[in-house]
Amino acid sequence: METATRICVGQFVGSHGVRGRVKVKSYTAVPESLFAYGQLTDESGARAFALTMTGMGKDHFLAELQGVRDRDAADALKGTRLYINRDQLPATDDEDEFYHADLIGLVATTADGEPFGEIKAIYDFGGGDMLEIAHAASGKMVTIPFTRAAVPVVDVKAGIVTVEPPAGLFEKVKPTPEELAEMEGGPAADEAVASEEDVPEAAEAEGDEGAGA
Repeated sequence: METATRICVGQFVGSHGVRGRVKVKSYTAVPESLFAYGQLTDESGARAFALTMTGMGKDHFLAELQGVRDRDAADALKGTRLYINRDQLPATDDEDEFYHADLIGLVATTADGEPFGEIKAIYDFGGGDMLEIAHAASGKMVTIPFTRAAVPVVDVKAGIVTVEPPAGLFEKVKPTPEELAEMEGGPAADEAVASEEDVPEAAEAEGDEGAGA
């Protein structure tokens, strides 16, 4: 969502009513902050928008937009992302707090100074922020918790972070019997065992019949 020194803070997601009001979704940590930045622009920076909040929806705000007076004009804006300059963001309150935009693109190294990769994204699935890193050696994407233990050093000015990868990060997960079966083209291991257990019983029954004859 970042373009050079510009940050995406929201997006038009539809129209509301017939008088040109728009629905806008905020991507800021405090959603209402979207209206505190003043003039916003589109991705190219060529078009500017001045928003006035008029209400709230379930997951969006309702707003009036200068120069937009009917539904067609509002509908035409749907999907447009809204940007501000990076220097419009206020300083963080804590030295351990960072804007995602400042972390994305930083080079990750190990405590020994060995290249580890590059931060590509930050996610939060409910258990805290996770850094998605393109691993230099394997080329794979790995995720590391953004904690002091796993990321002891963050130097935004120098463009680097130091990481302590959690134990087992690169260990291969043992395939399940079903996955092994798919790879080998045969039945799952537990199914094969059951079949093997059935065979002796059938053979024994046939042997008894033969003996009786």
